[in-house]
Amino acid sequence: MKKTPLVLVTVLVTGLTTAAAAPAAAAPGALPGDLRQVQTRQSLLGTHAWYQQTFRGIPVFGGYYAVHTSADGTVATADGRKAVTGLAGTTAGVTEQRARSAVSGRLGRQPARSELVIVPGTTARLAWQTLTPTARGTVRSLVAADNGAVLREENTVREANGVGQVFDPNPVVALQDESLTDQRDADYPALKDAYRRVTLRHLDPDKNTLQGSYANNLSEPAVTSDARTYVYPRSDPGFEQVMTYHSMTTTEEYIHRLGFTDVNNEPQDYATTGLTADNSYYDPSVDKITLGTGGVDDAEDNEVIWHEYGHAIQDDQVPGFGSTEEAGAIGEGFGDYWAVTMSQATSPDTAVTPLACVMDWDATSYTDDEPHCLRRTDTAKVYPGDLEGEVHADGEIWSHALWDVNLELGRTRANRIILEAQFRFTPDVTMPQAAEATVATAGVLYGPRAADRTRKAFVDRGILS
Repeated sequence: MKKTPLVLVTVLVTGLTTAAAAPAAAAPGALPGDLRQVQTRQSLLGTHAWYQQTFRGIPVFGGYYAVHTSADGTVATADGRKAVTGLAGTTAGVTEQRARSAVSGRLGRQPARSELVIVPGTTARLAWQTLTPTARGTVRSLVAADNGAVLREENTVREANGVGQVFDPNPVVALQDESLTDQRDADYPALKDAYRRVTLRHLDPDKNTLQGSYANNLSEPAVTSDARTYVYPRSDPGFEQVMTYHSMTTTEEYIHRLGFTDVNNEPQDYATTGLTADNSYYDPSVDKITLGTGGVDDAEDNEVIWHEYGHAIQDDQVPGFGSTEEAGAIGEGFGDYWAVTMSQATSPDTAVTPLACVMDWDATSYTDDEPHCLRRTDTAKVYPGDLEGEVHADGEIWSHALWDVNLELGRTRANRIILEAQFRFTPDVTMPQAAEATVATAGVLYGPRAADRTRKAFVDRGILS
């Protein structure tokens, strides 16, 4: 049976206990003058107190001490104190104002904060630490307090924000208009109100490209912007690059909000140029998503991007996932479901564009019926009688079951169950096996009633009896 997410926290605390086995891990009360409390936080498993190391009342740069007290009273410590050796003294020869002026002259901005610190090393140094806000984030400078030399300077922002223009999730849904067509990638007037300005989060602060914590743009040529402003019309190839970066980033942020910090938690490679076919794919051999430009450019429809990201999720959870036709159908069904559940956050469920309709904008290029749907998550197909041996068609059986779980338990609970269960899948898992794992997971996370409702969703599709 799958362990609950709390085990992850237990592992973390155990790791800290192991680290604390080093000599001289004394309790804070035995270290008067050596520590200054910074904060105390309460978690699911206990209390966590963090301290700043000091030396003669001056903070030691990078020095810390932590005490983790679990609910049963067990105490674990993390001792990150630095050795302070060879320090010439604690009186600054360079004034604070002189240090601030030097930083201001170099960065063109006045520091917002400054304080005296000790920089540890073979020979410890006294320095002025300044924090200066700039257009690219806050810069930390360490200026030697004896001669004014810059000992270290870095941008403290590990992630930066930018501005982009996207469709959300696509023009058909945003405008509730099934008559829209591609028109050879033209930026025609009817699409004007479908554009939305968004914040592009988690960008690499040291680069001017769409590379960040959760998405890595490999399109050629890749768009760049020193000001991190990526605003393009759909007729510009840069638009699809922005769409994909934003789509992948918001997906991973949502996964984190569900409590999963290790599900495809990486910069996902992608390209929106180079494939002129009306097709997109995830390639597990290189862990890359490629989005085609035939018909409606696939990267103009968030649900296409989210579908392909679904494959990346499963490949990350189960290496080699989808080695059989039935497992492949589960993969396609999950991808369709993931596209729909991501759309739930911002899309209305209407007669014009029902949520169960997948990829409504992309599908306008090759469907005549309205609503335009590439596939649906609410078909009448059942297992095993409606299996065709084609993964996309058979995937509609699996996606319908997942969609019913969503409707029964709500988006958040359903998606926690579905993602958690997939850790127990195998590369060649069958639908009944995957369903049983999902039902069991529902019981562990939310109890027997949730398990019963989840089981019913699979029984209704003929997957379980």
